[in-house]
Amino acid sequence: MSAASQESSSKPGRIMAGEMAEQPAVLRRILDEGAPRIREIAEQVAARSPRFVLLTARGTSDNAALYAKYLVEILLGKPCGLTSMSTTTAYEAKPDLNDCLVITVSQSGGSPDLVASTKAAREAGALTLAVTNNSGSPLAQVSEFHIDVLAGPEEALPATKTYTAELLSLYLFVEGMRGGSGVEAAKPLPDLARSVLDRQSEVKALAGRYRFAERMVLTSRGYGYPTAKEAALKLMETSYIPALSYSGADLLHGPLAMVDNVSPVIAVVTDGKGGEALQPVLDRLRDRGADLVVIGSEDAVARASAGFALPTGLPEELQPILEIIPLQMLAYEVTIARGQDPDAPRALAKVTETR
Repeated sequence: MSAASQESSSKPGRIMAGEMAEQPAVLRRILDEGAPRIREIAEQVAARSPRFVLLTARGTSDNAALYAKYLVEILLGKPCGLTSMSTTTAYEAKPDLNDCLVITVSQSGGSPDLVASTKAAREAGALTLAVTNNSGSPLAQVSEFHIDVLAGPEEALPATKTYTAELLSLYLFVEGMRGGSGVEAAKPLPDLARSVLDRQSEVKALAGRYRFAERMVLTSRGYGYPTAKEAALKLMETSYIPALSYSGADLLHGPLAMVDNVSPVIAVVTDGKGGEALQPVLDRLRDRGADLVVIGSEDAVARASAGFALPTGLPEELQPILEIIPLQMLAYEVTIARGQDPDAPRALAKVTETR
């Protein structure tokens, strides 16, 4: 191996950068290869007419599950909740889950609490669906249905390509549940994702604002809220900066008091009803002199201190798949600027075995 190759192979963040760069190809693979199977599963589940939906997940996948909660409630009109796994794994509660669809989302499909919770749900009468990046995982085996998100092996500890793969797979599943496919609306995503990734220099310049930050606040509403939560998680697990995420509505109920003219705030302004609902929050943040950075449309960015303008034209429910990409890049660039390695955050393991 040449000296240049050795340096490249040991470069901090090499794995995370490579996996972020794979996202356009992963999204295209899902649309070309995964979509027919996802629709087939969605049709079988819809034929069983579940009355309500529960979502089970941890970590990054929990944010994907929150995105799915918005999809289910808005597009399907079904009541939907996020489960508390300890009620079954620790307290041994036995809820009646007849007529319930339980969707468990997990990159690895290996965490014992996810497996145990899903097995208990099936025994309690639920229809179970696992969404994972590992078709041979214990979670896939205990679930009645399984969707493989087709992201390929993910080695960096911060999940990037599996997150966007989960979002697209969940979107296609919900579209299939209501009799569509979702493929046509999602077709532009691979090319748009590539166009965002090609603007790394813009993100690198933005990262300079946060190199010495002691804390950060992220906010959004609607479909953008899971993006804010996932971005906060990425920043914390890679750069170790305390990053607090709030729904814009919740931010006004107290946490706004901690925001001042030296507090960095990142707002995810989705182009649609969620972004409209966030406008009063943005006005309050500007009134407080916050260092406001916006991820969203050109108009929304123009009214902030700085930001990253996203491509337009996608339905609001698909925008989170693009919104998170510059924020993944931001977490990467901030971490590198702070002299740390985003591939291997301290004290973390790729598969977290909680019970």
